[in-house]
Parts: sequence; structure tokens; C-alpha cells
Amino acid sequence: MKILHHGAASGVTGSCHRLQIAPGRALLIDCGIFQGQDAERLDSLEQHQVRFPVEDVLALVVTHVHIDHIGRLPYLLAAGYTGPILCSVPSARLLPLVIEDALKVGFTRDRALIERFLAEVQGRLVALDYKTWHTVLDDERHRVRVKLQRAGHILGSAYVEVDTLDKSSGKQQRTIFSGDLGAPHAPLLPAPQPPYRADVLVLESTYGDRLHEDRRHRRERLKAAIDRALANGGTVIVPAFSVGRTQELLYELEGLIHNAQSERWRELEIIVDSPLAARFTEVYRELKPWWDAEAHQRLRSGRHPLSFENLYTVEGHEAHERTIEYLADSGRPAVVIAASGMASGGRVVNYLKRMLGDERHCVLFTGYQAQGTPGRDIQRFGPKGGWVVLDGQRIDIRARIETVNGYSAHADQHDLLNFVRRMRHPPREVRLVHGDAHAQAALKAKLLEWAEGARHELSVTLGADHLYDEKLPETAYAP
Repeated sequence: MKILHHGAASGVTGSCHRLQIAPGRALLIDCGIFQGQDAERLDSLEQHQVRFPVEDVLALVVTHVHIDHIGRLPYLLAAGYTGPILCSVPSARLLPLVIEDALKVGFTRDRALIERFLAEVQGRLVALDYKTWHTVLDDERHRVRVKLQRAGHILGSAYVEVDTLDKSSGKQQRTIFSGDLGAPHAPLLPAPQPPYRADVLVLESTYGDRLHEDRRHRRERLKAAIDRALANGGTVIVPAFSVGRTQELLYELEGLIHNAQSERWRELEIIVDSPLAARFTEVYRELKPWWDAEAHQRLRSGRHPLSFENLYTVEGHEAHERTIEYLADSGRPAVVIAASGMASGGRVVNYLKRMLGDERHCVLFTGYQAQGTPGRDIQRFGPKGGWVVLDGQRIDIRARIETVNGYSAHADQHDLLNFVRRMRHPPREVRLVHGDAHAQAALKAKLLEWAEGARHELSVTLGADHLYDEKLPETAYAP
């Protein structure tokens, strides 16, 4: 048995991992696209091609529906994959929306083709309850079972326990793929709990080299950042992914408005300028059973965390353009949440092109900005009075640039360490993926330091050491 990587081996996007159980038998965990600097190393067609075997894949297991974890699904099916797509119940509701949007952006706007593909995907989806074993295969050679556990990253996110039994040798192994782990105190979501045991753990390392700010006080920092922008009579532009971060921000903003003492806050317009985000928010409302206890307490008190009076949604392109002009010219206080989260496309780019050069406005980052993305450039160079290129146009940055790190949807170094050391029976091997080289190296050092102190025998390797071994450019699978 071995684990190979078709993406996110030494980058933070393109997650795609193969558990090769035996010749002719494998599981695929996620199949995402490359983004930012990871994507720049290959041309747009090359980077998404599925050039690994699919005929031996028993099942694709989806940890969550972010595009860097499922975006290569159309290519996977085009390559001949015919098996099931296993995911959590909430993810089964959200996944078709993400894929539909990806098809419109990257493939076709032909509605008939899109509907046909979505029907194909819908027919493959197998929605699994959390904490329940699902048998993928049980014959004379092997028994393969998977179980999903809440990962706390976005609604429906999961880490995957894979239990394999080789019946000829009697050897049993528990392999865990973390997917993207969330951090404690995330809005709407319970914190992930470590599994009871693992033999091998494939662990994300996005923030393996750093600690988040105190998440318990992030709401105050969010309020302070918006207060500063409002004092300037400007708009707060928040680049946010349509699924996950947008809903978390709405939840927090509803709380701030509900508890507000000032008239300015009570009248503050919260604008979601993304039809996709609006659709996701609607599905999030329907998935209330998977919200955490705090969110259910708000519901019982008569509040509506994702549907409140100050919330407005911008639908069509004409309304989008009118909203930009209105906010840019009027100086009316407002918070605009628009995709994409790293400012690499979508409607947020139009806001930035119009408003980055005006010091009244503010760009507020609440999520990870990958190397090579406009978001990272704005975040890095904006406070120095720098510039950024958007749609081929150089834009001088005069708007205020703020970052509230407490909203990261990823576990930090401390949380990742706790995921390992709080297992009753920790793994003997950890494979680090989904992080840049420095983050992986830092987390490896911390894991080995813990293992030495705990007198626990542990091997820590990096995903880049276990690439899919076809004679292909290494960057195809290790951006």
C-alpha cells in the first residue's frame, strides 16, 4: 500500500491524493484545480489534465467543495472515471452548485451540456452521514471502508478515515486524510475532534508555520476595521469565497448589527454581490441541522443569522455595475462581500479597479492569500502605497488595506499539532501536504519535537517526496 499525490504535494491548491491499496485498487481523495502561483507553472490546459490512471479508482472521496479540492472533477470524468463520488450530506447539496459555476467559467455556457453533466455528477453522488462506516469494497482479497468526520472548515467539510484489510495477510491499516481542518470558534461550525487512532495521517499544513490571532476577539477586530472605514465615508470591500467565508462573515455581521449601539451600524448596508454566494447562503439556511450549538441558540431566540434586514443581494450584471457606481460616488457606508476570495477573478475585481485608488475606501482581507494572486499583492504592497495589476491594468493602491487573520478557515500550527497529539493512538507516519515549503518544514520540526518529548516513534515526510511517478513534469503534481 502506498500514497501518491497528483496535486498539493508542495503547494496549497490542487489537492488530489491516491491511496493505492494494491495493484488495480485505489481510492482518490479530492481532485481540485491549481490556483495562484501553483497554477502559473503550467498553462491553463496542462495544469488540469488528468494524466494518472482512473480505471483502478474504486471511489472518489470529497473532503469538501472548495474548487481547489473538486475543480478537476469534469476532467476526471472526461478521463473515464465511472465510480461513485462519496461526500457528506451537506457537501452533496453544495457540490453541484460549485461544479455548475466551474463549468460556466471554464468550459461552456451551453445550458444543455451543463445540465447533462450535472445529471451525471448527481447520479454518482453518495451522501454519507458523519461518524458512520461505509463499505467501498468487501471481497475475497480486501475490505475497504471509509468514515467521514467533521473537519470544521466549511459546512459539510470532513476528514476521511480509511480502514483497509488485506485478507490474505490479515494486515489492517487506518489511514486518515485530513482534507482542510478548521480552527476552533468558527462561526456556524463545531471544531474538529481528532480521531481515536491512525496508522498513517496525510495532514494539511497551510498554516503549519504560524499561529492565528486570538479568534475569540476577532469580532471586535472586524468591527474596528469597519469603523475606521466608515469614519472615512467609504465602502469596505471584502473579497470572500462564495461558500464558507461569505456565510461566516454574514453570521458575524448580523451579530454586530444586532448588538449595535450606534445608528450608523444599525443602518449599515451589507451587500452580497455574488449570485453564487447568494445561492450557497440559501442552501446554508436549509442545512441548519449541521450548524453548531451557538447558531441554533440564535435561531431559538428569533434571530436569522444568514437572513437579516440589512442584508442585500446583487443579482444581474447591470445591478452590479450600478452598485459599484453608487457606492463609489455617494460615499454611503456599506460592506460589500464579493468573490473571489483571493481577488483573482469575479465581481470583486470590478470593485477593486474602481475603488482601490480612493483613500476613502477599505479592502478587508479575512482569508489566506496565496502567492501569485492579486489578493496577496494588495495585502503585501497596499500598506506601502504600492500597486497591483488587475485585468492587465496597473492600479495604484490608496485605499486602506486591513487584514483580520482570526477568520482563517484553516487550523494553525497549534491546532494541527493538537489534531495529532490528542489522538488516543497517534500515527506512526505523518505525510505533510497542502502547504508551502516553509510551512511544511516548520510543522515537521514541531511534530518531531513533540514525538521526541512524548517518546512516540514517528516518521514525518513531505508530499513532494511521494509524487505520482509517471515520467511527467514534476510541476504538474507539485506546484
